[in-house]
Amino acid sequence: MSDTTILEISSGSISTDGQFRLVFHVNLFLVAVTAVFVLATLPRALARFSRAAEWGNGHILHSVNLNHRRPRRLPPSPPPQSAGKVPASPPADEPYTASSSGHDGVTSEESHTYVSHTNLIRRPTNGKAAENMLPPHVRAWSSILPPVGNILRYRLDSGFSAGQAMVLGVYTAVLIYPVFLKSDPFNDPLRTGFVAISQMPLVYMLGTKNNILGMFLAMGYERLNYIHRYVGRMMILIANVHSVGIFYQWVFEGTFAESMKKSSNKWAMVALISIDVLFFFSTSFWRRKAYNIFFGSHVICFILFVPTVYAHQPKVLPYIIAASAAYGLDHVFRILKTRFFCARIRPIPDLLMTRVEIPALNAGWRAGQHVRIRVLSSAMGWFGWVEAHPFTIASVTKTPEGLVLMCKKAGGWTGKLYEMAKVAGYGREDGGGPGHAIFASYSAALFAVGGSGITFALSSIQDIIQRDLEGASRVKVIELIWSVQDPSSLTPLLPKLTSLVQQSVYTPLHISVHYTRAADTLPSKEYLPPGISLTAGRPRIAKVLDAVIQRTVSYGSGVKASMDLTGVMVGVCGPVGLGDEVAEVVSSVDAGRRWAVGGIEMHEEIFGW
Repeated sequence: MSDTTILEISSGSISTDGQFRLVFHVNLFLVAVTAVFVLATLPRALARFSRAAEWGNGHILHSVNLNHRRPRRLPPSPPPQSAGKVPASPPADEPYTASSSGHDGVTSEESHTYVSHTNLIRRPTNGKAAENMLPPHVRAWSSILPPVGNILRYRLDSGFSAGQAMVLGVYTAVLIYPVFLKSDPFNDPLRTGFVAISQMPLVYMLGTKNNILGMFLAMGYERLNYIHRYVGRMMILIANVHSVGIFYQWVFEGTFAESMKKSSNKWAMVALISIDVLFFFSTSFWRRKAYNIFFGSHVICFILFVPTVYAHQPKVLPYIIAASAAYGLDHVFRILKTRFFCARIRPIPDLLMTRVEIPALNAGWRAGQHVRIRVLSSAMGWFGWVEAHPFTIASVTKTPEGLVLMCKKAGGWTGKLYEMAKVAGYGREDGGGPGHAIFASYSAALFAVGGSGITFALSSIQDIIQRDLEGASRVKVIELIWSVQDPSSLTPLLPKLTSLVQQSVYTPLHISVHYTRAADTLPSKEYLPPGISLTAGRPRIAKVLDAVIQRTVSYGSGVKASMDLTGVMVGVCGPVGLGDEVAEVVSSVDAGRRWAVGGIEMHEEIFGW
């Protein structure tokens, strides 16, 4: 802060220029704090982008010609095994698919403890060349400092962690400083006005799908949305405090009617009403029950707010330019990322889902990412074409089926899409996904998903298996836990799940499906292929994670002792409650076992609005 500003503060009052500089320096401090978090992501970013192949993934969707790709030579198919029967150990050079071996032939929790799979490890002829093919792995800070990670991961409320509370607490403290420094909101309302407007760029930036902050932090917009909501509410609160302070002065001086006749003050009232209306329609009721009203009011009020604020106080032009630049940059990225394709759609009645296939779009994304699609069809209604909805990609790149989405029927828009698929027998791309983490760089992967969250697991597991067949994966254990309400949900996806199990010849995959609602008819367990189980009741995630850790550690003392253990990745996709449960399970793991396996990291794909 300059000497002039210091003198102004010490004298007990700050001029308009001094207050402008004060809030500017506070914003610079927020930028510095953000830079610390960005620097913390650099090691993983450098590791990820050290491979040239990663530069083209996860940014721009495109198409590649699959006819010119050399066919991948698959390993020999394993002999068929009976469900629940432990196969005999084959020769060292003959891989096969692992089967379930629990006491009841259904669950996988016991099978990981009693069965050794060290004979499934592939033995490359050139160890150095094989090691060079493996993806680099850098442990996350939560894995390096487990006690700190456990504290930050602790849930204070459903879907709200102590780490998130810490971020919001630091931000609140930083914002309180300029509000009350040598100032009283009632006697100096100009200060609160400048503080409120100074947060405009941050609100606008975090509200966009392609924001610079998310790119540097390697986080999708959905993970930063809680900050956007909080900063927006703080800005609105401080703006209202500013207005009340102004009204108080006018009433005290007896100049309220005269002051309201000024053009700048009239525009101020329009700006105040617009953000208050925006706040009202952004409450959880409107977000969940009438999303279109929430979204429409957001767009209209934010666009109206910008020119009216400038008409009220031209000095805030730099903040208006910054906010407009963030909003404009988002739309530039959207234009660059947008792709128009015809899609094939078909209903999956057992899951109440619509399967969307775009064969012509087959490259450019990473496993676990999501896209936002817009359907240009009159069957979606008069205004259905203006809506863009996010869905996790359920396929990997460079396959004939292309980009595949599984759209759960959950509301009006998805309901129309489902009905259109039943009659017909149609995207846009944004961020999301695993950030700088590479799932194939971990020693083990456990996916716990619920309902339509299976799409996240399908693409991630398929990507790991594909890399493993190419010798470019460190993963030794893959476990999938899928919780559904109706056991019939397994039927339409059984061919796909069976295919994944059959392909996982080097790294055994086990899939355990748990249903929570009683059903008259159940899929026959006798016809379930080895590696897939069906069980009534909620899954025992803690026991499965413990078994995965034990299996992974057993590899470290066996034939793969030369390959360092790089930890367990726990992926979660589903209801908020599932994420809270898994976070508690991960935090409860004993420190000794955590270190023995190389750390445990949790990746969440939970959408809450």
